[in-house]
Amino acid sequence: MKMLTLKLKPKMIFGIILAVTGVVVIVLTFVSNHLTQSESVAAVISASTDEERRNYLATFGWETAEEVEEKELTIPQSWNQVYSDYNEVQINQGFDLTEYKGKKVKLYTYTISNYEGSAEGIVADMLVYNGMLIGGDLCNTSAENGFLVGFSGE
Repeated sequence: MKMLTLKLKPKMIFGIILAVTGVVVIVLTFVSNHLTQSESVAAVISASTDEERRNYLATFGWETAEEVEEKELTIPQSWNQVYSDYNEVQINQGFDLTEYKGKKVKLYTYTISNYEGSAEGIVADMLVYNGMLIGGDLCNTSAENGFLVGFSGE
């Protein structure tokens, strides 16, 4: 019977540990990136037509008036606290505007006719990039009762 003996020096042990750690980090990074990408693909919402945008709002129970306002705007490259806070609202409802910094987007504004407690001044703003919904909100445009919340109204 033959025996194999392996003498490892401290430098060799350190090298093996370093190599194994590197492989683990690479695998974890790869898995993490692919999970994040698959989650964002699942959240794609088409909003290229007026009907698609109104139907999306209807999934939350909102009824919209006939008129719609359309504007083009650029999401700033650098954000102040207001934009950071606004993006928190977006993140809480499954959107994130970070990757759209510096991009031109369409802003569609719909008047909401069935908001509980205050029928006037409630609008839904929808941000659309290349026909896909990337964010938005419900807000009260009056100075007295102003608020801004996600599409669910919470």
